[in-house]
Order: sequence, then structure tokens, then C-alpha cells
Amino acid sequence: MPKKDQEYIVKIEKAIAEKYGNETIQHPKSWWNDEKEKDYLDQIKEIYKKDIKKKLSKERVEKDGFFVSKKLINRETKRNCPVCDVYSFSGKDDLYMNKFDCCFNCYIQWVEDREERWQNGWRPILKEKNNGNNV
Repeated sequence: MPKKDQEYIVKIEKAIAEKYGNETIQHPKSWWNDEKEKDYLDQIKEIYKKDIKKKLSKERVEKDGFFVSKKLINRETKRNCPVCDVYSFSGKDDLYMNKFDCCFNCYIQWVEDREERWQNGWRPILKEKNNGNNV
């Protein structure tokens, strides 16, 4: 390598160091140690485990002549409100079903402003679940 090229490289490194700091021109291995190597390997193992888990969740199983995701077969959904026994597809009902174990309408009628009593186990006694009349 000619002397002129070496001076050019040194000038570029100095300019980079002035603009971005000395760490930018350091060799990456100069900061690497056994502890960082161990952390890096652990991170790779975690990524690999997540990748395997994702592949397993995408497995397809034949059910009634169709291939269905294995994840969907084992999945339990709460669609019937335990209070009024109404079946719902609403996302709003999912939120209240998970938090209060009732649909949105039952939340408005029975739970709103009485959350503490509801969390303690109180539930309304209904004559007929489908029409929502209480005793």
C-alpha cells in the first residue's frame, strides 16, 4: 500500500472520530468479552425457542376434511354471557367478559358503579335468562 493511501485512511479515521467520537473507529472486538458472549448466546437461544414455538402454533391439523390451525382447535372462547346467556361477537363484550365475566349490557345494568360488590361475588338472580328480567 502506498504511503499516500495510508495517510488518507488516517485522515478519514480522524475526521470520523472528531464528528462521531472515538468509539466509532474502534474495532468491535475490542469491547467484546466472555460475559457479552454468554449474553449473546442466551439471546440466540431465546430467539430460537420463540421461532420453534411460532412454527408449532402454525401447525395445521386435518379436521372434517379441512386443515385448521392447531392453535384454533385448543382455543376456548367465552361468547355466552354467564349472567344473561346472550351469545355475542362484539369485541366490546370480549373486554367486559375478560374483566368482569359478563357482557357489556350486563356491565351497564349490574356492574357499573358497583364494581367492588361484583368483584366480591354478587350476581343478579334472573327469572328467565333470555329476557333479562330480575327477581
